[in-house]
Amino acid sequence: MLRLFSNFNTALEAVFTNRLRALLTALGIMFGVAAVIAMLAIGTGARQELLEQMKLIGSNNIVVKTVLEEEEKVSGEQAQKRAFSPGLSMDDVRAIEAQIPTVETVSPELVLQVKAIRKRRSEEARCVGIRNAFFELNNLKVERGSAFHSLQMKDGLPVCIIGKSIQTKLFGGENPIGKKIKCNDIWLTVVGVLGRRYTSQNGLENLGIRDYNSDIYIPIKTALLRFENRSLLTSFMIQNEEQQESNPNYNQLDRLVIRVKNTTQLEATADIIGRMLKRRHWRVADYEITIPELLLKQQQRTQDIFNIVLGAIAGISLLVGGIGIMNIMLASVMERIKEIGLRRSLGATQTDVIQQFVFEAVFISLIGGIVGIALGLLLAEAVARIAEIPTIVSLWSVGLAFGVSVAIGLLFGIFPARRAAKLDPITALRND
Repeated sequence: MLRLFSNFNTALEAVFTNRLRALLTALGIMFGVAAVIAMLAIGTGARQELLEQMKLIGSNNIVVKTVLEEEEKVSGEQAQKRAFSPGLSMDDVRAIEAQIPTVETVSPELVLQVKAIRKRRSEEARCVGIRNAFFELNNLKVERGSAFHSLQMKDGLPVCIIGKSIQTKLFGGENPIGKKIKCNDIWLTVVGVLGRRYTSQNGLENLGIRDYNSDIYIPIKTALLRFENRSLLTSFMIQNEEQQESNPNYNQLDRLVIRVKNTTQLEATADIIGRMLKRRHWRVADYEITIPELLLKQQQRTQDIFNIVLGAIAGISLLVGGIGIMNIMLASVMERIKEIGLRRSLGATQTDVIQQFVFEAVFISLIGGIVGIALGLLLAEAVARIAEIPTIVSLWSVGLAFGVSVAIGLLFGIFPARRAAKLDPITALRND
């Protein structure tokens, strides 16, 4: 142990005597380790964001959204009439539930823009007609109060559940349960408040979903009876036909979220739903069907490939750093031939010389690894702040980078050390 400690001290003296050379040698390891930590942090952050997005959309879900077709124009001032379609409606919901056995549940949604008023406070908001299944499919929990009960759903009573942001803006710190808010001309009694859902704005935009914290939720029947049923033809619409939009929204519903019983049945069920809606809508493409989970999995595969490429680049940086250590150590051996010969003549064995040069290489790698870890942490934080990309630095990534830096010093230091140890002492002493 004393001999080993002596060899270690000799190696440290050599490193500190040539501080500039040691620093330049460690640069390759520094940047390699920093790149590994930063790349792993970006990859872990992206994976975590994908998992959060999966929670937002729920598992085994198929989404059917309405699409407003632009009226086809022909020559002159006449326009070609669009084929008739009843639009996305509750009849579609009942047909899907009754005829497709792989479907577990269907959640219809009707989104209405309203002005919510409470005392002297007002807020532009979305009023969303739903069933209770909506909360389960989107992994939302009622934090205060309760979900809609069967009588409220069946009779279309004027009740609502509000998101956290609506509670803050309209009620402040006041308990909203049992109190009323006015949405357009309809008074609604608050029966529940959703727990806050934390998610990035990018995540919401990528999935094409709303901010659940800022919505007011009412029973779907309440929305159709008391607010708007776009599938009904009213006398007012007939009288004002010329003033109507050229492409009005005639869909009773805006979106369906359909949960399938088994993940393996997602694509097949989506195909069957597409065929059914195509027949029910008289081949009018006023809807689109997406499978968010498959889209996210494809995005995850793309992200994994990207991470592999970035990891390979970081690995190459470490390899170049290791080669740099080997080259510098070989140059050091050539510069210190006389010193090696003197140590051998004073009784140092080949093992002592090997240990000295290996210790030097490992120590330089350790310095590069420690500085590289600090640089990697700063780089990950800078990426998160500047590029607004989520980054997560895990302990295992830091341990991996540190272990790799030590291993590189050990592996690339062995060859120069063995070469130094094999020098003939007499020949080394004669070297100028």
